[in-house]
Amino acid sequence: MKESIKIELRDLVKRFPMGTKEFTALKGLSFSVMGGEFAGLVGPSGSGKSTLLNIVGSLDSPSEGSALVLGRDIGRLSHAEAARLRNHHIGFIFQTYNLLPVYTAYENVEFPLLLLRMGSAERKKAVMEALEWVGLAEKVKSRPAQMSGGECQRVAIARAIVKHPELVLADEPTANLDADNSHHILKTMVKINRELGTTFLFATHDEKVIGYLRRIIRLSDGLLHSDNLVEPINGED
Repeated sequence: MKESIKIELRDLVKRFPMGTKEFTALKGLSFSVMGGEFAGLVGPSGSGKSTLLNIVGSLDSPSEGSALVLGRDIGRLSHAEAARLRNHHIGFIFQTYNLLPVYTAYENVEFPLLLLRMGSAERKKAVMEALEWVGLAEKVKSRPAQMSGGECQRVAIARAIVKHPELVLADEPTANLDADNSHHILKTMVKINRELGTTFLFATHDEKVIGYLRRIIRLSDGLLHSDNLVEPINGED
């Protein structure tokens, strides 16, 4: 069965005011991402990766052109509609983990489900399943300060997938991790992608991440430089 289009960008432009002038971060990007892809926006700092990821995640909107994400036109969404799209259908993984320091691993993973007003029994089942997916079921009562950086990022992955989103956006998810932890994290995401069919889109310039991608979308100075399907170097256990 043919996978549906999850992201469709058409002549996407993003400008930011800079004093009396404007800075154009994205300069007419057009491409699509299909369901189940494990793809990455690759390029140096300043190439437009994070700006594009923010638009896809409905955290920002285009200046021109369109960004259709899971069938919704990001530029036409109200703040409430954008929040609903994020809360129900998109998971986020950041390089700084963004865990709530006073919450346990269980509570951090549970938090997105509270926004969905899910019943307590259903929440518990989903949280434990997500923590088991990332190999941290024994850390339910641990707080971020009691865990390693790799464990904190695995909690962040569990939080991103606990609601079984259609799309996960990962912005430099291994930037603060050593090589061993990076590979552990990336193999976990490959497993989730394969077994749950979750679509992943990364923003990265980390060669470790690039080695796991099955599609590399290279950006340069806000432009699409190349877009290629590739055989992953890593992750083929």
